[in-house]
Amino acid sequence: MTSPAGPNGTPAAVDAAFDEMVDTRRALHAHPELGFEEHVTTTLIRDRLGALGLTERPVATPTGGAFVLEGGRPGRTVVLRADIDALAVHEQVDVGFRSTVDGHMHACGHDAHTAVLLGAARVLTARAEELPGRYLFVFQPGEESLMGARTMVEGGLLEGLEGARVIGHHVASTLPVGLVGVRGGITMSEVHSLRITLRGAGGHGAMPTGSGDVVRAIARLVDDLGGVVAGLGYEGTDCVCTAGRLRAGSAPNVIPDHAVLEGTLRTFTADQRTEALGRLRALCDTLAADQGVTVELELPGHAPAVVNDPGLSALVAAAARARVGHERVLAMPPVAPSDDVSEFLDRLPGCYFFVGGGHPDGSSGVHHAPTFAIDEEALRVACAVTVDGALAMAAPGPGPAPGAS
Repeated sequence: MTSPAGPNGTPAAVDAAFDEMVDTRRALHAHPELGFEEHVTTTLIRDRLGALGLTERPVATPTGGAFVLEGGRPGRTVVLRADIDALAVHEQVDVGFRSTVDGHMHACGHDAHTAVLLGAARVLTARAEELPGRYLFVFQPGEESLMGARTMVEGGLLEGLEGARVIGHHVASTLPVGLVGVRGGITMSEVHSLRITLRGAGGHGAMPTGSGDVVRAIARLVDDLGGVVAGLGYEGTDCVCTAGRLRAGSAPNVIPDHAVLEGTLRTFTADQRTEALGRLRALCDTLAADQGVTVELELPGHAPAVVNDPGLSALVAAAARARVGHERVLAMPPVAPSDDVSEFLDRLPGCYFFVGGGHPDGSSGVHHAPTFAIDEEALRVACAVTVDGALAMAAPGPGPAPGAS
């Protein structure tokens, strides 16, 4: 059911769509939009898929969308998902398509994910009459806020899709271009976003009292967060608790009366979550007593761990090996970053795989950094594996049952 192979070992139709994917990715990269503000991105998606004749389904989010392609033969339903939002990061990469929005950047590859899924929709639509099953292309907003997938799912996106399967991918700047990483089971961590508010008396910068100083207290809190996950890990990957934003004070000569730390806690199992949250609450209590401040802990956002179905992951790995070669498909270890595609995978079996996008010269930077960049050949590989993996998942017949090894 796969397309004829092109000169690079990818389907010929994917090779034909490659230039458009690159152009799309660059257009999106130049105009990044934060979560639930992706209006220009959504219009582009809607125009492209409307022109292909796909049917749009209603979604509960103000941006993003879901579009249906009906195959001409019996088969299963496959949900193909891409995230579309950018980050509040100021780009430092000097390229012709760099961000035109100060302080906003596609620093995690969601522009590439969107371009790839649009490319996959074009490739599959061209063969619709011969395809098995049905394909739901989901362009999800708000991944970075951990709210997009949950809002879509709780709004009924997956209703009536019992028995469907899920496929998606993430480009990896730390993985050389040309490689594909696939893992069955727990693949990415569970994440809780943290907001810890400290309150004290405040006062004059010339008369510090020590007790009740929220700046002193928050500095200690940052230093102590690592202890929350000390000794906790999964198959060689450590759990993580870090601060990402601190807010305190209004003037250099004023000791503020409150300070706020925002960050994330990442674990892999339910036992680790219970242990880490217990340690975090104990840390807050100890800090309050020792520093003479009040401490309020909130957990405003959450996404479960990404858990890939072993059988369907094996199916995707086989599709990848057929395209890029056996030696270029890696059995991934679990990784500490998180992704709210887990909200889909909690309800339907599927596979979320990784595609290498690192420049050969090592200049790609890391995710969420202002120097993040990818080799755009990753789009060709990602589209080919997405198309072939989706076709394998949609094929009728027994196939590898979800959960099989």
